[in-house]
Amino acid sequence: MNDRPIADYALLSDCHTAALVGRNGSIDWLCLPHFDSPSVLARILGPDAGHWALRPTGPCTVTRRYLDRTMVLETVFRTATGTMTLTDALAPGRGERGHDLGRRAPHLLLRVARCTTGRVEFDMEFAPRPEYGLIRPRLTRVEGGLRCHGGPDAFGLCCPYPLDVTDAARCTAVLEAGEQACFALQQAPADDVPAMWSRQEILSHLRDAVAGWRTWSRSHQSYEGPYAEMVHHSGRVLQALTFQPTGAIVAAPTTSLPEETGGVRNWDYRYAWVRDASFTLDALWVAACPYEAEGFFRWMAQAAATDPDRPQDLQIMFGIRGERDLTERELPHLPGWRGSRPVRVGNGAWVQRQLDVYGELLAAFGRLRHLLGGLDDPTKTFLAGLADAAADRWREKDQGIWEVRSAPQHFLYSKLMCWAALDQGLRLAEDLDAQERTPVWRAARDEIRAAIEARGWSEAAGAYTQAFGSDVLDASALMMPVVGFEAADTVRMRSTVEAVRTRLTGADGLVHRYVAADDGLPGDEGAFLLCTFWLAQVLALAGDPREAHEVFRRAAGHLNDVGLLAEEVEPSTGELLGNFPQALSHIGLVNAAWAIHEAESASV
Repeated sequence: MNDRPIADYALLSDCHTAALVGRNGSIDWLCLPHFDSPSVLARILGPDAGHWALRPTGPCTVTRRYLDRTMVLETVFRTATGTMTLTDALAPGRGERGHDLGRRAPHLLLRVARCTTGRVEFDMEFAPRPEYGLIRPRLTRVEGGLRCHGGPDAFGLCCPYPLDVTDAARCTAVLEAGEQACFALQQAPADDVPAMWSRQEILSHLRDAVAGWRTWSRSHQSYEGPYAEMVHHSGRVLQALTFQPTGAIVAAPTTSLPEETGGVRNWDYRYAWVRDASFTLDALWVAACPYEAEGFFRWMAQAAATDPDRPQDLQIMFGIRGERDLTERELPHLPGWRGSRPVRVGNGAWVQRQLDVYGELLAAFGRLRHLLGGLDDPTKTFLAGLADAAADRWREKDQGIWEVRSAPQHFLYSKLMCWAALDQGLRLAEDLDAQERTPVWRAARDEIRAAIEARGWSEAAGAYTQAFGSDVLDASALMMPVVGFEAADTVRMRSTVEAVRTRLTGADGLVHRYVAADDGLPGDEGAFLLCTFWLAQVLALAGDPREAHEVFRRAAGHLNDVGLLAEEVEPSTGELLGNFPQALSHIGLVNAAWAIHEAESASV
């Protein structure tokens, strides 16, 4: 069983797929060729599900970092005899710069080991297990490395040393000061021959990857407010989680990393959620540039669009190419991270009704309207239809923002985002050629406001709560001032914020989504980093940047050594939990930092 902490991993990306590299030099997660493809390496979910390890043979100390303004990882191993630097990258397309980064990724994983002082003996072990560990491929030695055949694809491993081949390929070698060893892994169709890259070609691809990321960072990142380095790095993480061919951003590059160690709350996050759109666009605006935000919106609108003559619920999530069927299944042969079963692929939430998505997609459009140019008639019809749907359906029950697997309820957040859909629709009516619908939209918006104020507020809780008529607290109520429903400094919002701080916040200062709620699943979960950043954001909106800084730093204090966040934190140990790295956690960081910056600028 792999018990390595989730925080021990670093992310590699070519904007088509991702790999996770442990501090021990082992790549324990890699799906090829895309984020949602079956894994080739998956030891993070099972001991014999595939890995590629490269590290000194004896004891060593480890430090690591991303090369400046890149997602190229440098791990330094210090041994009793010398020091070895391991540089890892997923190569973007040759010569790709700026907006084109990752457009034609060759699906090439690069590893270069270099001895900087003394001499270092190291071991290399490559154990591919395609199809989530179901396949033990045939490994064949060839000149310059190894070919792997099994399942629908073949893989080529470039290695400068003779290999001992059994069920894995292994070698041991020694590097003297100034020497380096170059390795590469590439996928090819089963009937094709994977390329064997030369040392010079591998080094050239690595230099190109560094240059590509640096040009992207230079042309995209200009934020200069509080926590600028964290914001810029989070922007690069969001770019790394982007599927460049379409602009889709995955919630995380992994599946089934649990919300509770040994628990069942294990989901596949390698898809794009409509809900995340407005949060993401705000973050991209700050941490990247409007071009990325525009690309993400265009993809989301295209994926979500339906035939106007056959209205239906707006689907809440899509595959990275726009797929709608994300049927969930379990992989019983995998034990999961620290025994957290089941391991799942696909996500059953795709069939849920979640009414908040109308507001989020219209908010995303409102954010970018001035960049999008002229709209064709089908797009106008589709967007106006979102406001119509919010007006027609806001009274219905749904599964809510947290995608509960219990009975539907009248969730406050869903009503709030239906209000936001209509509020945006009224602002955008002229752009959508929908002026004649504004009386209906305005009446529905006013009706939703009255319902939220009357039924969403609990005198007993002293707060806006999770659902109409409920006393259960829910951190999603913090979004009310963010979407403009109510100012952050009103009596009710200050009371809601205080309730969240005293009753949803643990001793570690991190916010939980909710307590005492039946969500249809056994077990518990950790504190949510996104919710903690929401609290910081709302404190800033209320004109209290000092308190916002304090809450922000508690959440940001859980960044790992290379600046990555998971979804949750285990309260008793401080360990990161959940799929990793988590886009929404980094989005929350960026948006909270921006709100603090705005609050401080306003007070000058």
